[in-house]
Amino acid sequence: MLSHSLEQGVLVITVHDDPGIGGRAALLAEISDLVHVQKSAPVVLVLDEPAVSGAAVSVVLRAHRMCSHLGVLMSVATHSAPARRLLEVNADTSGIRLVVHGDVDRAVSIATAFAAAA
Repeated sequence: MLSHSLEQGVLVITVHDDPGIGGRAALLAEISDLVHVQKSAPVVLVLDEPAVSGAAVSVVLRAHRMCSHLGVLMSVATHSAPARRLLEVNADTSGIRLVVHGDVDRAVSIATAFAAAA
C-alpha cells in the first residue's frame, strides 16, 4: 500500500493504493510508525493517482494533525487537482500549515531546504 525513502534528510512516504474506508486506520498506523522513527525529519506524503480518494485524503489530514502535534513539517504532493483542493480546504490551521504541491520533486526540494535551514 505504501513505500518510503529518506531523501536528503526528508522522509518521503508514497501511498500507492486507495486504502478504502476499512484500510484507513492501518495506513495511518504505518505512516505514524514511520514518522515516529524519523521524528526530526520533514515529511513529504505522496499520493499516487490510484490512491487519490476520500479515504486517502482523510488519512493525510489525520497524519498532518499528528505531525503538527509533534512539531514535524509535513507537505503533500499529488497530481490530482481535486485532491489538492480538498486537502487545502480541510487542513487543520491551528498548528503547522499543510503545504500541498502538484509536483513531487518540488515538494521534496522545499522540504530539503527546510531541513538544511533547521
